[in-house]
Amino acid sequence: MPELPEVETVCRGLNQLTLGQPIEGGEVLLPRTLAYPFSIAEFWEGITGTKINLWQRRGKYLLALLDCGGYLGVHLRMTGQLLWVKRDISYPKHTRLRLFLGEDQELRFVDTRTFGKVWWIPPDQSPEKIITGLQKLGVEPFSQAFSVEYLQHKLKTSRRKIKSVLLDQEVVAGIGNIYADEALFKSGIRPDAIACSLTPQQLEKLRWAICDVLQTSIDKGGTTFSDFLSVTGVNGNYGGVAWVYGRGGESCRVCGTPIERVKLGGRSSHFCPSCQG
Repeated sequence: MPELPEVETVCRGLNQLTLGQPIEGGEVLLPRTLAYPFSIAEFWEGITGTKINLWQRRGKYLLALLDCGGYLGVHLRMTGQLLWVKRDISYPKHTRLRLFLGEDQELRFVDTRTFGKVWWIPPDQSPEKIITGLQKLGVEPFSQAFSVEYLQHKLKTSRRKIKSVLLDQEVVAGIGNIYADEALFKSGIRPDAIACSLTPQQLEKLRWAICDVLQTSIDKGGTTFSDFLSVTGVNGNYGGVAWVYGRGGESCRVCGTPIERVKLGGRSSHFCPSCQG
């Protein structure tokens, strides 16, 4: 699933390519891709003729502010891709929605697993009211609210493993399996450490590590292990410099100890038993 760096990469690409161009219509190829409204006709009536003023990211959600005051919302989920292509380029069978924008271009939503969703939020509604998942999101990692004090407050009574806490979008928005593993390595904390046992010093290291690995990945254009592509179809490059994720059995880049891979809460976790001992 695309995580914060991948979604941020897409958001930046969309802001470079799609702003100010009128939505001239399009095609819904898989009706259940529309989370709101359920009526395809109502969807096109709401957005046709509008222009995109700005794309924003909240957690793993994308929100396009339209000049009419409404929004277009997108969640890529596991395998979704937003691709900026010429309309005359044939589209693959997993294309779910096409938005036609000026100059014979289109924004194409491709989604192999079909879990991705698109919303139209009318001007008289807030994104949080229509996209209810936004109501539950925790703080953004790059915000001032993401502090040691915030982490202490959230973790002080939690007996959960810290890896599970980092994957909880109600605690920190946008982190997934890849960057939870990476941040825990950089902070020297085992993924199975009990959250409430972490000291303020460890939490400060963790807070810094989260921001550091996320920014590094954004600078690399995200991570491509399977489906992720930028808006222009380019793979992310973070995977080549990952500290532990996807490197089970390989030597630690710091100490040479083999990276271990274990299951925690049904998810794979990668860590160095020496550096995170």
